[in-house]
Amino acid sequence: MASGIPNAMERPHFIGIGGAGMSGIAKILAQRGAKVAGSDARESATADALRALGVTVHIGHAAEHLADDASCVVVSSAIRADNPELARAAELGVPVVHRSDALAALMRTARTIAVAGTHGKTTTTSMLAVALTELGLDPSYAIGGDLAGPGTNARHGDGDLFVAEADESDRSFQKYDPDVAIVLNVELDHHANYASMDEIYESFEAFVAKIPAGGTLVVGEHAGARELAARVSGRPDLTVVTVGEDEGADVRIRSITSHGMTSEVTVALPDAGEITFTVSVPGRHYAHNAAAALAAGVRTGLDPAGLAHALTAYTGVGRRLQLKGEAKGVQVVDSYAHHPTEMTADLEAMRAAAGDRRLLVVFQPHLFSRTQELGTEMGRALALADASVVLDIYPAREDPIPGVTSAMITDAAEAAGARVTAVHDKATVPDVVAGMAAPGDLVLTMGAGDVTDLGPRILARLSD
Repeated sequence: MASGIPNAMERPHFIGIGGAGMSGIAKILAQRGAKVAGSDARESATADALRALGVTVHIGHAAEHLADDASCVVVSSAIRADNPELARAAELGVPVVHRSDALAALMRTARTIAVAGTHGKTTTTSMLAVALTELGLDPSYAIGGDLAGPGTNARHGDGDLFVAEADESDRSFQKYDPDVAIVLNVELDHHANYASMDEIYESFEAFVAKIPAGGTLVVGEHAGARELAARVSGRPDLTVVTVGEDEGADVRIRSITSHGMTSEVTVALPDAGEITFTVSVPGRHYAHNAAAALAAGVRTGLDPAGLAHALTAYTGVGRRLQLKGEAKGVQVVDSYAHHPTEMTADLEAMRAAAGDRRLLVVFQPHLFSRTQELGTEMGRALALADASVVLDIYPAREDPIPGVTSAMITDAAEAAGARVTAVHDKATVPDVVAGMAAPGDLVLTMGAGDVTDLGPRILARLSD
């Protein structure tokens, strides 16, 4: 694939360069030869990885961090209008580019597969990136999490395929025009940006409308995804491929057999018959993700059997049921799940993997707006665990909402019969978990915030 740098992005400055989406774009630009700089709130492994690529990373936000010769400033929707670097860009007349526009520009010279949906985007994109690499196709990719093998979330490849995660949270995925799009599911989320399911559907319809003539839409079995397929069915120049366990699916999942932390999946494809392969993460939802990846890859012209075999090389992505380690007979796994549907799917997968063992959960709610709308459902999901610890809400980009606290979740959990403990000081969680856990237990840290930092600390405390 052409390795050129899009216009105005020869010397980009990223505000919030350590974010999953932002860092991926910065890495690809650096690998293409751009002089990349940026700032982030704190030091991180991501900042170190960027520096290893020659990127200048400042810690903290200050006007002087923006170089006078910067060709553009790249921002995400999380960057506030009063950011000092953004104000400095206005003074200098430096163009401001949204993250989605930057990614769209990078993909423009490639054949693109974009993966969308309320849940499962990162995993499915990762599966495709690993499989295409395993096939020797040297793809480019931009993912919302670090792959377990390469340990990175983005890469510039010399092949002609680009796989990207398409984020619906701020409607930014409407900037992309993929040759093949996957929509795994459609649910109401991101309540600060969407007021209703109608708005969600309208946003996904706008995304699908960008698929060029002759392109393909792959949809999962989820009712929302099938409703989207029905809404766009009037396009004669668009091929819609359905994936699922239902009898009428174009790519039908015949069976999913759990083997502890892996699954064996059999899929029937048109003109290719049945293919059986291994998915190296537990849970039916991950088997569905793999089947969608297979369907999308086949639509780009790849051999079904070869691609299915290559998918077995996928060994996981950071924070998606990632095994962090074991101490004193207790396994600790990390999950990014923060929406009730995701929580239920991961808890059911871990319950199956745990067998007769106890499942203990450390859950950190993400966003006040999400907790306000879905806190009751989050609490009910925690009833699937033997015991849970619930932390205070991780605010991310949001200001507090009066009356919205994690007590909404603990109250709902207790009403559903769950054993739940509220912990307001995150630093005490390792001691709390060590007091609860016994050899043979499985501990799951869950949430989209900094709860992921607790896994190693829990393991260290258990070892003590």
